[in-house]
Parts: sequence; C-alpha cells; structure tokens
Amino acid sequence: MYRYHLLQMLDRYLAFYPDEQATVTRIVELVEDHSDCFERTCRPGHITGSAWVVSTDHRQVALMHHRKLDRWLQPGGHADGDGDVVNVAWREATEELGLNRLTMVQTGNVLVPLDVDVHDIPPRHDAQGNLVEDAHQHYDIRFLFIAGDQQLEVSDESHDVQWFDEAGVRALTDEQSVIRLLEKALHWLS
Repeated sequence: MYRYHLLQMLDRYLAFYPDEQATVTRIVELVEDHSDCFERTCRPGHITGSAWVVSTDHRQVALMHHRKLDRWLQPGGHADGDGDVVNVAWREATEELGLNRLTMVQTGNVLVPLDVDVHDIPPRHDAQGNLVEDAHQHYDIRFLFIAGDQQLEVSDESHDVQWFDEAGVRALTDEQSVIRLLEKALHWLS
C-alpha cells in the first residue's frame, strides 16, 4: 500500500518538476523492483525521508551538523520499515532537532514532496577497520515543514543544531542538494 502511495506522490512531483525525470525514474524503479525498499537492508539502497524545517516567519531554516558525516544537513534518516515517508521525515525532524510542533507545507491540496534526491553513502568501518555497512544509496524523499516557536535541541546524531538565514546557508555549503532545497522552499513560500 505505501509503495503505491509513494509512486502516486512521485507522479505528482514529476508534474511540478518534469526536468527531474531521471532522478524520479531511479526512485520509481527501486520502489517497483524492491518490496523491501523501506528497509535499510535493501540494496542497492533504500527510501529515506528528510525535512526542510523553516521558522514561523519563513526567514530561517534549521540545520544539524551531522555527527557521522561531519556536514551541515537537513534532518532525515532511514524509514526502518515505515512506508509513510511523511511520517519518517517528521519523526527524523523531531528527533534530530528537538522540535515537536511541525506543520507540513503542501502545494495546493495535494501531497507533493519539496524535493527528491538519490545520493551515495560511503562504506562505514568500525575502529578495527571491519566493514560495518557497505556502500549504498539513499533515495531521499524530502518535505517542507514550518516549526512552531520552539528551541532547537542537539541530539546524539549531531554536534550542533542552528537556525540559518538564506545567506547563512549559502555561506555554509555549496552542496547542490542543500541549495536546491533552499531555493525550492523559498519559491514555495513566496
């Protein structure tokens, strides 16, 4: 059931962003070919959910300095079997930013992700050099949320969490995936 709903959501997304056909096709193929696509054990990769969380006045975005990746990113993570990707994104935002009042932004009356992305995850080794997790891909479904007036809280998955304005995000990173999220959110909220 959730795979079907995700495929419908991706069809709607493609209507808004037809130039992203190649990325959407990769995600659709994963969902259609792998009944376990919401499990982190699925290879060549698996569905993940992310949240682009903006302040109530829409002027800032909450980012976390990811402990494992050592980069500033939006909150997000594994579905771990949860096929409701909106719930996955919401759960990750609440866990990683310490926020519990989030409102999802939709386009019109339809559920459409803010962005989708497929990115490589490098292999991970333990302190002894043993392979803990092989290289794979995250097929990330990203949603836009507005936070209530709340304080950000650092979780065990991050070194820091902060609010950044547009100039701050651009100064922080040139990572195309993050800049694309920023620009899409600015457009959606204008």
